[in-house]
Amino acid sequence: MQPLRRRIAPLSRDLPRCLSRSSPLHAVSSTSASGSHVRTFSATHFPPGPVLIPLTSRKLISVSGPEAAKFLQGVVTANLLCSPAKDAPPRIDVPGHYAAFLTAQGRILHDVFIYLDQFASTPPGESFLIECDADEAANLAKHIKRYKLRAKFNVRLLDDPSEVSIWQALGAASSASAASPSASVINALLMQDSRAPGMGDRILLSSEGSALRSGELEEKTEYTLHRYLHGVPEGQKEILRDTALPHETNLDVMGAIDFRKGCYVGQELTIRTEHRGVVRKRVLPVMLYGSESAAPERLEVSSEDNNAEKVAPGTSIGRVGKKGRSAGKWLAGMGNVGLAICRLETMTDLVLPGESSTGGGGFTAGDEFEVATVGEGSEGEGEKTKMKAFVPDWLREKLSQKGQH
Repeated sequence: MQPLRRRIAPLSRDLPRCLSRSSPLHAVSSTSASGSHVRTFSATHFPPGPVLIPLTSRKLISVSGPEAAKFLQGVVTANLLCSPAKDAPPRIDVPGHYAAFLTAQGRILHDVFIYLDQFASTPPGESFLIECDADEAANLAKHIKRYKLRAKFNVRLLDDPSEVSIWQALGAASSASAASPSASVINALLMQDSRAPGMGDRILLSSEGSALRSGELEEKTEYTLHRYLHGVPEGQKEILRDTALPHETNLDVMGAIDFRKGCYVGQELTIRTEHRGVVRKRVLPVMLYGSESAAPERLEVSSEDNNAEKVAPGTSIGRVGKKGRSAGKWLAGMGNVGLAICRLETMTDLVLPGESSTGGGGFTAGDEFEVATVGEGSEGEGEKTKMKAFVPDWLREKLSQKGQH
């Protein structure tokens, strides 16, 4: 395929996906003068940029062959075909899809991005690259091979990141203002990350593309904090394998599920929840703050309370000074922010369908919550730190559209 020359910009669904540039695209960012203070930015703003971040926590699996699209259509939540017909051709008008593999009981196995592999020499729509959690990539490849049976396609885990590397463009790097006629250029497949507004663009760079440099910040700081501020979980440490449900993990509002498509593994419970169920828990961004501090009004990153790494995954969240039912569970965090699965009627002002806002265990203004940290030098609990859950504007709007708010 002959690459097209185009500047990096927010991608609409119909933009060409193969781009070429003649020199490396630099990723730059800024830190404060004091090494002990993490710069602060709100969840409603991009971090300073442009920022291009290598996603070493993700890996790719190649699925290629004449029956690849048909097979994937039956095992993932997204719609890869042009129509509901079983023999419909694959969609080639979009660069890829956000999706999930489910168990037969509707639990999440893997959250993935599925890209049309435009680096391959096969006919359009016959080759795909599946991006998943790097720690679970081998398991997903085995899962696909196990259910492949006699379907005509090949499965290959891309262990060498130099073959195709995964990047995320954030901030000004994913805006038209960042690119200029003299800007550096790349040869890559690009897809807008539409899980939440402001998530930027995904970039797959082939071995033939120009080199990208990530600048000063590591992936686990910039990209992870960016996800947390937007309330976007990723990978099986945050979307628990065999346990997490699509709706509780917000896959239903992040574009991972096509509720109009035909049969796929795990569809029955997912559809039933969408149309008849009440989703009482969802993953939300949370912020830790000191016991002597007032509850924060906005979600932001700061170095003043760096206790997130001290909270063990799965730790229960409770009301300050009260005993009773758990209000949620901690998933993961960094610095003073993180993600938790929260009971909506307990920790937020969201009102569930058909229920009173002041029902049993309902949220009231001024409620405070806390979570235990792991004590240093021991296996027991340390001190408790306060935390507050936030409902991102994009999530509130999506739930309102679904009639759940």
